[in-house]
Amino acid sequence: MEFRFSKLAQKLKSSMIRELLKYANVPGAVSFGGGTPDPETFPRHQLAEIAREVIEKEYKYTLQYATTEGDPELIKQLLLLLRRIYGLDGLSSENILITVGSQQALELVGKVLLDPGDYVVVGDPEYLGALSAFRMREAKFLVVKFEKDGPNLDQIEYHLKRMQKEGELSKVKFIYVVSNFQNPSGITTSLAKRRALVELAERYDVLIVEDDPYGVLRFKGEHLPSIMNFGGTDRVILLNTFSKILCPGLRIGIVVADKQIIRKLVLAKQGSDLCSSSLTMRLAARYLERYDVLEQVKPAIDLYKKKKEVMIEALKEEFSDVCDVDWTDPDGGLFVWTTLPDIDTMEMFKYAEQRKVFYIPGEAFKPYEEPSSSMRMSFCLPSFDQIKEGVHRLKLAYLDYVEAKGLKCR
Repeated sequence: MEFRFSKLAQKLKSSMIRELLKYANVPGAVSFGGGTPDPETFPRHQLAEIAREVIEKEYKYTLQYATTEGDPELIKQLLLLLRRIYGLDGLSSENILITVGSQQALELVGKVLLDPGDYVVVGDPEYLGALSAFRMREAKFLVVKFEKDGPNLDQIEYHLKRMQKEGELSKVKFIYVVSNFQNPSGITTSLAKRRALVELAERYDVLIVEDDPYGVLRFKGEHLPSIMNFGGTDRVILLNTFSKILCPGLRIGIVVADKQIIRKLVLAKQGSDLCSSSLTMRLAARYLERYDVLEQVKPAIDLYKKKKEVMIEALKEEFSDVCDVDWTDPDGGLFVWTTLPDIDTMEMFKYAEQRKVFYIPGEAFKPYEEPSSSMRMSFCLPSFDQIKEGVHRLKLAYLDYVEAKGLKCR
């Protein structure tokens, strides 16, 4: 039977990351693929105790439908947490929406802000989940290169000026940026660029969508103010999640925005899933009530710091003899972005597969189809020994590829 799929459905493609992560289950494999937190960091005993309690004693809420906006108890805790993390004062429950992970937040933002043919400013490289969500709305991308301190602001202004000159500026709906330890590059947008980004957005009357799932996972250096600290809810939509600092299985994301935007997001969410899970929201609320999540996450931060250091040392040991090789050394987050000049990391993947080591080719994070010599390597899930072994296997896969292609180091 030939099904009459919508035009959107006909354009849908499988997620490269989801497809490649299937290889991670190969016996003996080392996977640097997913940004999957180490399960040993999850507070499973505390959550198990709270879960039993909220099911037995608060069953009238936890086993029932919730309001679309989210659990009032969780929102109350979130307002306190947002003040601690970002110093955001003056927010109310009307500025908050709880979503099913931050991916739903991205999808809802696309729904309420983007029409087919609208423009979004994105980085190169950029978070694949965001690109996927915006493509669902048939958005066009204004692409800017990522530098060591964040997106290239000259390129952003060039795009905005050009769109203004062409009478299309109203179709540029927002600038998207992962402000801390960007996925995939690990790059953090500097304080100066955060201020300048808000100034640009105000000059051209464009919104900023600030995605910050990794900001709390800082290994060294001072926490930087959020872009929302400079632009407020009038100019900035802030997205966050509990997936990295608590556990992803709860599927709790957060949107902080102007009340009018939140209201539209609520209406859009009603058409998607009616509401988030009452049980997981109340579970998170009671956890935040009893435990200091910023203290509880410190052992995980220490663990990820050590794992990152092991990966960087392994890269130095294995690849120091490769001409012009480069990798980021992030101050937090979960990813190292490694670049091997003159290499197509998508083509090299089959050689890595043979060596049972897996990564995400940089092509997955391109806003447009183009080969990439980079790869995203996640250090959070493998053990220390697996990281060392995986980087060694990666070097062997690289040598296999170079030999097969007849390439030379230049």
